[in-house]
Amino acid sequence: MEMMVVEVPAEVARIVKAKDLSRAVRELVALELYREGLVSLGKAAEIAGLSLWEMMELMARRGVPIRYGPDDLEADIRTLEEVLGR
Repeated sequence: MEMMVVEVPAEVARIVKAKDLSRAVRELVALELYREGLVSLGKAAEIAGLSLWEMMELMARRGVPIRYGPDDLEADIRTLEEVLGR
Protein backbone atom coordinates (compact mmCIF):
# COMPACT_ATOMS: atom_id res chain seq x y z
CA MET A 1 0.00 0.00 0.00
CA GLU A 2 1.33 3.42 -0.93
CA MET A 3 1.76 5.73 2.07
CA MET A 4 1.46 9.50 2.50
CA VAL A 5 2.81 11.80 5.16
CA VAL A 6 0.26 14.11 6.79
CA GLU A 7 1.08 16.76 9.35
CA VAL A 8 -1.22 17.06 12.34
CA PRO A 9 -0.86 19.19 15.45
CA ALA A 10 0.88 17.39 18.33
CA GLU A 11 -2.17 18.19 20.43
CA VAL A 12 -4.11 15.55 18.47
CA ALA A 13 -2.12 12.80 20.23
CA ARG A 14 -3.27 14.16 23.58
CA ILE A 15 -6.87 14.48 22.41
CA VAL A 16 -7.08 10.90 21.15
CA LYS A 17 -4.96 9.70 24.10
CA ALA A 18 -2.59 7.90 21.75
CA LYS A 19 0.98 6.86 22.36
CA ASP A 20 1.18 5.84 18.70
CA LEU A 21 -0.46 8.72 16.85
CA SER A 22 0.11 7.17 13.44
CA ARG A 23 -1.81 4.05 14.42
CA ALA A 24 -4.60 6.04 16.07
CA VAL A 25 -5.07 8.19 12.97
CA ARG A 26 -5.11 5.13 10.67
CA GLU A 27 -7.76 3.51 12.86
CA LEU A 28 -9.91 6.65 13.00
CA VAL A 29 -9.69 7.16 9.23
CA ALA A 30 -10.53 3.49 8.60
CA LEU A 31 -13.53 3.65 10.96
CA GLU A 32 -14.90 6.78 9.32
CA LEU A 33 -14.38 5.49 5.76
CA TYR A 34 -16.24 2.29 6.71
CA ARG A 35 -18.99 4.20 8.55
CA GLU A 36 -19.55 6.35 5.44
CA GLY A 37 -19.74 3.24 3.23
CA LEU A 38 -16.67 4.23 1.23
CA VAL A 39 -14.68 1.06 1.99
CA SER A 40 -15.45 -2.55 2.87
CA LEU A 41 -14.74 -4.05 6.26
CA GLY A 42 -11.70 -5.83 4.84
CA LYS A 43 -10.33 -2.63 3.31
CA ALA A 44 -10.93 -0.74 6.56
CA ALA A 45 -8.94 -3.40 8.42
CA GLU A 46 -6.13 -3.10 5.88
CA ILE A 47 -6.05 0.70 6.22
CA ALA A 48 -5.99 0.43 10.02
CA GLY A 49 -3.27 -2.21 9.93
CA LEU A 50 -5.46 -4.68 11.80
CA SER A 51 -6.75 -8.17 11.23
CA LEU A 52 -10.41 -8.50 10.33
CA TRP A 53 -11.23 -9.65 13.87
CA GLU A 54 -9.26 -6.79 15.43
CA MET A 55 -11.12 -4.34 13.19
CA MET A 56 -14.48 -5.76 14.29
CA GLU A 57 -13.40 -5.45 17.93
CA LEU A 58 -12.36 -1.82 17.33
CA MET A 59 -15.71 -1.15 15.68
CA ALA A 60 -17.54 -2.67 18.64
CA ARG A 61 -15.56 -0.52 21.10
CA ARG A 62 -16.32 2.61 19.04
CA GLY A 63 -20.00 1.76 18.44
CA VAL A 64 -19.67 1.37 14.68
CA PRO A 65 -22.19 -1.21 13.45
CA ILE A 66 -21.24 -3.80 10.86
CA ARG A 67 -23.19 -3.29 7.66
CA TYR A 68 -25.11 -6.46 6.83
CA GLY A 69 -27.80 -6.14 4.20
CA PRO A 70 -30.12 -8.43 2.27
CA ASP A 71 -27.43 -9.28 -0.29
CA ASP A 72 -25.10 -10.39 2.51
CA LEU A 73 -27.84 -12.57 3.99
CA GLU A 74 -28.58 -14.21 0.63
CA ALA A 75 -24.88 -14.91 0.07
CA ASP A 76 -24.60 -16.48 3.54
CA ILE A 77 -27.68 -18.65 2.93
CA ARG A 78 -26.23 -19.87 -0.40
CA THR A 79 -22.94 -20.68 1.31
CA LEU A 80 -24.69 -22.60 4.09
CA GLU A 81 -26.75 -24.54 1.55
CA GLU A 82 -23.57 -25.48 -0.32
CA VAL A 83 -21.81 -26.55 2.86
CA LEU A 84 -24.81 -28.56 4.06
CA GLY A 85 -25.29 -30.12 0.62
CA ARG A 86 -28.79 -28.87 0.01
